[in-house]
Amino acid sequence: MGTDKLIFTRRGFGIGLVGGAAALALPVLPASALTVDQAKDLVTRAVADVNKTINSGKSATAMYADFEKIFARYGDVPVIARSALGVAARSTTSAQLSAFTKAFQGYLARKYGRRFRDFIGSQIEVTDARPIKTYYEVTSIARLKGKAPFDLRWHVSDKSGKNLFFNLIIEGVNLLSSERAEIGAMLDKRKGDIDALIADLKTA
Repeated sequence: MGTDKLIFTRRGFGIGLVGGAAALALPVLPASALTVDQAKDLVTRAVADVNKTINSGKSATAMYADFEKIFARYGDVPVIARSALGVAARSTTSAQLSAFTKAFQGYLARKYGRRFRDFIGSQIEVTDARPIKTYYEVTSIARLKGKAPFDLRWHVSDKSGKNLFFNLIIEGVNLLSSERAEIGAMLDKRKGDIDALIADLKTA
C-alpha cells in the first residue's frame, strides 16, 4: 500500500500524503457558537496529548493506541471517515459505515502514529487561530530536532455538536483530500467491496 514509504519530514510528508493537493469541498457548516478561543483551546489540548505521547517512551503498539484515543477524542471521526469514503458512502448500509468508521479510525492512528514516532524528543506548538467562513483554522508549528520546522493547520468546527477538528493541512497538503484519494484507490482495487476494504483496514 506504500504507507511505510511515507517520510515525516517537511518535504517527504507532503510528498507521501499528496493524493490530490486541491482542497476537498465539504458541506457548508451551519452558523455556530464556536469561538476562536475555544477552537484554539481544543487544538492546544490535542497537541499537548500528542507531545505527551511522542515523548512517553512507550512501545510502538502502546503509542498507536494512545494516538487512536487522541484521534477519537479531538477529531470528528464520522465526518472524516465519510469524507474519505467519498461517493461510496452513499451506497453503504449504516452497519457498514459504522464498521468502516471504526476501522478507519484505527488505520489512521497506526498510519500517522508511525510517522509521529519520528517526533520523539521534539515538540508541536500552537501559534494562532482565525475564522475561515464557518469554521476556524488553528495554526501550529512542528519543531523537529535537527530539521527545519514545518506548519500544521487544524480545521475546527462544532458541526457535530461538539468542538472537534475535521481536517489537517500540512505544508499545504490537505489530509482529507489525500485520504479520500488513497481510500478510493484501495476500494477500486477491491472492486468496490466495502467489506473487504474494512477487513483490510483493520490490519493495515
